[in-house]
Amino acid sequence: MSGHRSVFVSADDETLSVYGAQAARYAAFTDGSVDDPHLSRFIADVVPGGRVLDLGCGPGAAAAQMAQAGLVVDATDAVPEMVDMATAAHPGVTAWIATFDDIAGVDLYDGIWANFSLLHAPRTLMPAHLAALRTALKPGGRFHIGLKTGKGEKRDAIGRLYTYYEADELSDLLTAAGFSPRDQWTGADPGLDGTVAPWVVIAANG
Repeated sequence: MSGHRSVFVSADDETLSVYGAQAARYAAFTDGSVDDPHLSRFIADVVPGGRVLDLGCGPGAAAAQMAQAGLVVDATDAVPEMVDMATAAHPGVTAWIATFDDIAGVDLYDGIWANFSLLHAPRTLMPAHLAALRTALKPGGRFHIGLKTGKGEKRDAIGRLYTYYEADELSDLLTAAGFSPRDQWTGADPGLDGTVAPWVVIAANG
């Protein structure tokens, strides 16, 4: 996937364990997030000094870049090892352990960065997660989501559980949750398991 891949799971213990055990390797793998054009666009589209949520911050590289750009960053992840790395390595990033179910609040954020994190959530819970994120996003705020494309659910070669979506399906889910999809990109990149997988990124407004 392009740039920073996030880690944020709410239920699957095996997926959490994989990320915890491979936190250092994952951090090295995601070092290229500073060159992510989607992250650069996201930062440019958020109001200067705005408050943003990095949903599934992983080791914190993307959150750090947002903070360096002057944004106020809340970073969350379900993997303690990832939160420790994000907090220790990136001054200006406030990170804590949380699951998708912990996201609450109304009109809190000027932007939400959900980059390859919600792909670990069960399909049945996706509408509720998106609705909670839309409620937490200020009207007109920027929402970024990246997911792997395909159908169904399956584990990868190292044991992580994924839920796959087609681009049109994701766009419909965003619209149903109250977002206004704006731009869309597709591509394919190798993941931590070494397998090249197709992906879709959608930028939407609240």
